[in-house]
Amino acid sequence: MTMRLCERLKAAPVLPARAKAAQILAKDLIDRLHDPEAAEALAAHVAGNERSAALVAGLLAHAPFLTQIMRQDPSGLLACLTEAPEARRDALLADVARAGAAAGDAPELMRLLRRFRRSMALLIALADIGGVWDVETVTAALTATADIAVRLATDHVLRQAADLGRIRLSDPADPGAGSGLVVLALGKHGAGELNYSSDIDIVVFFDPEVAEAVGVAEPTSFYVKLTQQIARIIQERTPDGYVFRVDLRLRPDPASTHVAVPLPSAYAYYETVGQNWERAAMIKARPVAGDLPLGQRFLKDLAPFIWRKYFDFATIADIHAMKRQIQTVKGHETIAVAGHNVKLGRGGIREIEFFVQTQQLVFGGRRVALRGPRTLEMLAELTREGWITPTARDELAESYRWLRTIEHRLQMRHDEQTQTLPKAAADLEAFARFCGYPSTAAFGKALTAHARRVEGHYALLFEEGPSLASEAGTLSFTGSEIDPQTLETLQKLGFRQAQTAAETVRGWHFGRRAAVTSPRAREVLTELTPALLVALGRTADPDGALAHLDNAFVRMPAAVELLTLLRSQDALLTLFAEILGSAPRLARVAALHPHVLDGVIDPAFGQAALDSDALERRIRGVVGSPPPSVEEGLDRLRDAARQENFLVGARLLSGVYPAQAAAQAYCAVAEACLRVAFTDTRAAFSADHGVIEGAQSVVLGLGRLGAGELTPSSDLDLMLLYDRPEEAGPSDGRRSLDPVTWHVRFTQRLVAALTVPTRRGTLYQVDMRLRPSGNKSPAATQFAGFEAYHRGEAEIWEEMALTRARVVAGDPELAARAETSIRAILSRRREPAKVAAAVAQMRALIAKEKGEKNPWDLKLALGGLTDLDFLAQYLVLAHAADHPALLVRDTLSVFAAARAAGPLAAPDAAALEEAARLIGDVQLWQRFTVEEAFDPAAVPARVMTRIATSVGRPDIKVLRAELDEVRAGVRTIFNRVLGVARSG
Repeated sequence: MTMRLCERLKAAPVLPARAKAAQILAKDLIDRLHDPEAAEALAAHVAGNERSAALVAGLLAHAPFLTQIMRQDPSGLLACLTEAPEARRDALLADVARAGAAAGDAPELMRLLRRFRRSMALLIALADIGGVWDVETVTAALTATADIAVRLATDHVLRQAADLGRIRLSDPADPGAGSGLVVLALGKHGAGELNYSSDIDIVVFFDPEVAEAVGVAEPTSFYVKLTQQIARIIQERTPDGYVFRVDLRLRPDPASTHVAVPLPSAYAYYETVGQNWERAAMIKARPVAGDLPLGQRFLKDLAPFIWRKYFDFATIADIHAMKRQIQTVKGHETIAVAGHNVKLGRGGIREIEFFVQTQQLVFGGRRVALRGPRTLEMLAELTREGWITPTARDELAESYRWLRTIEHRLQMRHDEQTQTLPKAAADLEAFARFCGYPSTAAFGKALTAHARRVEGHYALLFEEGPSLASEAGTLSFTGSEIDPQTLETLQKLGFRQAQTAAETVRGWHFGRRAAVTSPRAREVLTELTPALLVALGRTADPDGALAHLDNAFVRMPAAVELLTLLRSQDALLTLFAEILGSAPRLARVAALHPHVLDGVIDPAFGQAALDSDALERRIRGVVGSPPPSVEEGLDRLRDAARQENFLVGARLLSGVYPAQAAAQAYCAVAEACLRVAFTDTRAAFSADHGVIEGAQSVVLGLGRLGAGELTPSSDLDLMLLYDRPEEAGPSDGRRSLDPVTWHVRFTQRLVAALTVPTRRGTLYQVDMRLRPSGNKSPAATQFAGFEAYHRGEAEIWEEMALTRARVVAGDPELAARAETSIRAILSRRREPAKVAAAVAQMRALIAKEKGEKNPWDLKLALGGLTDLDFLAQYLVLAHAADHPALLVRDTLSVFAAARAAGPLAAPDAAALEEAARLIGDVQLWQRFTVEEAFDPAAVPARVMTRIATSVGRPDIKVLRAELDEVRAGVRTIFNRVLGVARSG
């Protein structure tokens, strides 16, 4: 059309109450102009053209940014009003193309581009607000502005590099041709739908082979610098302003890649870990600068990633989750007027875009016509293809145009990239007038109508999906950058290192963990992430919990099973989060072997009673009777132990078990595994070597296993005893062995069954050094030799160890004899003074060799578990001859028996019992929450607090003070009891 803009004006902003266009023009524009001729010409035009006067006055009243441009360039304003807008647009584009190509240096080009953008901004605003151009024409003009800016900047830096001898250009008039550089526009820029004050999303790739051919020495460094120079030319603020803000973060995995990415790396990324939101982004990708044919080939080769061959309905759930995350993030769960976001809020522009893009991604693999970048064109195509109704097309198109118009009005006021309506009543009233509405009420009515209509169509497409955890607030990880509000929410949830937490989660979405790269895993992860982070935030150590989960993803081949299970059970998610935050050992087990969580769902999980026989039956049921093979049996035994030990830890964490019950349960699992391993190992060994006629054997558990006080990291102290008839000969198998060799090798085979790493990991660490003569003696001890040794050769420390010995596996007859023999050995009369001296000497030796100053090493610390255990063992050895009730194995029971029998004063016994409970419980929680040596400086404060509260103390300071006091009391009693005994 050739008609002048002023002749085609249809609309103008509503002026403030009692304001007149002539007064506003005189006061705010014409009287301020320094150029008398320009002022006179402009005054003459508006005096004779009421529509021009109303339009310009409306801009002066409501848009400070446009006001500034009109004051700077009144001649340009007059040209816009008195020329055909299409002709002026084309002239501005042609002029800047010609001048930009001839620019001698970067500052000259930057000045040209900024003044060009300012002229285009004014023209587009006048044509838009005046109702001369529709939304499509407006966005096309804005896109053309961005296109030529990027192209001129790219051509300039390529020419500059060629002048310096860093690249050979095949055609100086077209520097991008054959350069190996590809600049893609994405988002609304790529689609030709750019908004008024938008950033421009560009992605830069380069071909390393082409780079070598055109003489580029170091391609990555070269193209990265070019990209940075292009961005600087376009976005750096100068006295003339800026052209566009440049966003380079839509490239593959922006946190770990350069701003220019090699094409082979880009292909590999998209084909392996590209996400649905990146597929949606690439729908709108368009080469705009550099080697345009190379860019077209790249997009063509990338088509299989963007357009799946088969209908991809899982994409709907993933993109719907992205949309609902954005709503949760931005706080636009409801439609409002004041403060409403016309892009991200309900019924906004993003819903229309998702409505279109989702169906493009689902059906575009089969329907080439659905692969276009423009929203309105694809609405029409979806109708032609029969996927949506003409009514849906028309209503969504009308609302899209209206919402985009409002978006532009918001951005024209201050040249800000915003889509949020003003909150203050006066500001909202003024904005409504700027949009041509007489009042806020009229504007609000129109907004609500459009938003509800869009929301209705969107809901029909997606129906109702599961809601995100609303209490999470702002949590979004699907885009190209970390949202600042997301960081605030993570901090509120309890993450001390919110930036690290956000990068960790974004890393999952960017495919940095193989376990969550499958489409199904990403879909479930997108849905689960907010609830997962809320649950982790409630744990003792949210940052540590998230790190443990991330480390688990590193080791896991696939996470779908775990994520699906967690999504299906709220209680399970809460427990799993607590495990991650408080029990890294359990967390690793659950992550690598999600099936262990099945037991938590079982109603029997909440039962505190321990049934050892049922436990052994469960383990035997897993292992098989007999197992399919030795190797399979070992694997299954480890699986069964892992499951049962996990349940013990989970019950401890959930409060089903107190600490002492958990210690006993860990022992029960170890005993059951020992009995199964003993039976299966002996059967396999006998199949190879036969049996010794009449021989029997048992396994003694000593130390914490014998006392029923195992922790999650305890070794098993074991001793194997055997007996045989004196006349017994070699075994009767095909590979016969003499009795001693048979039992030694069987013992070695049994220890290997417990300790050897298999495909399923390790079972236990075993310590056999408590057998007679320790490592100097054979691995298996003959029963008669055991008795003889303890009749004459055993030292006090060996008899101390025997106070906790009990049979945990083996033949019943020998088991009974062994228990009787041990009881007899411990019941022998000894001189208390000699026992006390030996115990005190041994305790001093341990303190000298291993120290006793670390207050958090509750085993070795002064007054800690070693003092308590040694004191109990002294009481047994010194007084069991007169008080058989002392022949119990765990320390607490010894003190209780000593109080009842008399060797220990009641106050001392009560103090020691309380100390044993507290110190034992704290140590178990230490081992449960921290795998390595316990260093309070390295343990998060919330974990320390968790330990304190688990044993009934309000915080770690109170616990530390009480432990110090209790240990001092233990050492006092220790010294008094042993000192009195020695002096007596």
